[in-house]
Amino acid sequence: MNSISKSDIDKIFGKVLKNFRVKNGFTQEIMAEKLGISLKYISRIENGYSGIKTQTLINYMNILGISPNTIFKEFMTSKTVLKQVAISEKLNELSEEKINFVDNMIDLLINFK
Repeated sequence: MNSISKSDIDKIFGKVLKNFRVKNGFTQEIMAEKLGISLKYISRIENGYSGIKTQTLINYMNILGISPNTIFKEFMTSKTVLKQVAISEKLNELSEEKINFVDNMIDLLINFK
């Protein structure tokens, strides 16, 4: 596997974070306030000009409802991992009731002898 550069990571994180921010109807100003960081830093993150601290990334993900699978998907090359991500993304489209049903089905499959 080819090594991915820090610059590429910053750009991909920025793109995903911006897309989710916009999807949630938040301005950069609102995100800066919610995260307790400067508007300039938000802009730099979303444009891929600045790395993001782990704590800030986790806070972004919690505020915007971004799963780890979604944020790291662009970096994955394993077919198995990519299939798991695809399943996770499908789960995101289901109601809580349907997610509980799928969870129960998975438990049945795991315990099936």
